[in-house]
Amino acid sequence: MTIDLDNRSKRVVDLFSGCGGMSRGFANAGFEVVTAMDNWDPAIEIYRQNFSHPIRKRDLSDVGACVAELAALSPGMIIGGPPCQDFSSAGKRDEDGGRADLTVAFADIVAQVGPTWFVMENVERAADSRAYAQARSVLVNAGYGLTEEVLDASKCGVPQKRKRFFVVGNLGGHDGALLGLLHARLAQKPMTLRDYFGDSLGIEHYYRHPRSYARRAVFSIDEPSPTIRGVNRPIPDGYPGHPGDTLPIQEVSRPLTTSERARVQTFPPDFVFCGSRASIEQAIGNAVPVKLAEFVASVVWDSIRAGEGT
Repeated sequence: MTIDLDNRSKRVVDLFSGCGGMSRGFANAGFEVVTAMDNWDPAIEIYRQNFSHPIRKRDLSDVGACVAELAALSPGMIIGGPPCQDFSSAGKRDEDGGRADLTVAFADIVAQVGPTWFVMENVERAADSRAYAQARSVLVNAGYGLTEEVLDASKCGVPQKRKRFFVVGNLGGHDGALLGLLHARLAQKPMTLRDYFGDSLGIEHYYRHPRSYARRAVFSIDEPSPTIRGVNRPIPDGYPGHPGDTLPIQEVSRPLTTSERARVQTFPPDFVFCGSRASIEQAIGNAVPVKLAEFVASVVWDSIRAGEGT
């Protein structure tokens, strides 16, 4: 059945677009992504290989310039995932590192452009950050009702234990409006790699390099993947093993390949990744899983259709 939404409601701009996980997910749900913006050349080039609409290289901390450009497009929705390194457990957790300011910049852009909806994604710990508290104040003062929720990607159609903080804002709406729909659609059990790939990987266990040897590194395909990170290393000679490993390291053949990691992020098989190996791995690790974005986008789509967001 065709859903008849007005054209502006369907028009989406993707800020901090990376290589396009959010854009692909929202397009899959029926939205029209009209343009994207980012400031990292490798991700921009990957994006260009996979989408027909433009992506523009922009310094998104220059709020005034971005607002002037976006206002002319009159988007009904702005989506984006401001860089999360200063919040993430893999980074230094230093909000004074500079990138956390981009969370506030995203809020300022939304508040000044005034789309009917916005969707912002970040790591779980961002929810308790000073930067988000400031951004939240900007958005509330601009009249947005906020639905704030940490989602586990493995219950949203992604074979990966990846928790992400989502904020969905509706201009003139009320807080928590989408929580019922979000919770109703969560899967009852996490999705495993076997659920997603079947037996096509040709392995039962694999190596994933840990941040320290205090953590396990061997995982089974009968569980969700741990969070896909921006590095992919071979099995080192000196890995000592860990009590939590699902198989002794001597019996493990390999880590996941680059293309398998992209699939765990639920990019389709025909999605083109280009550039150096290091930049491709980083782009994959930084991306929002396509199916996680699609899960959130579908909830927003149905809320718009049903008039439940206001």
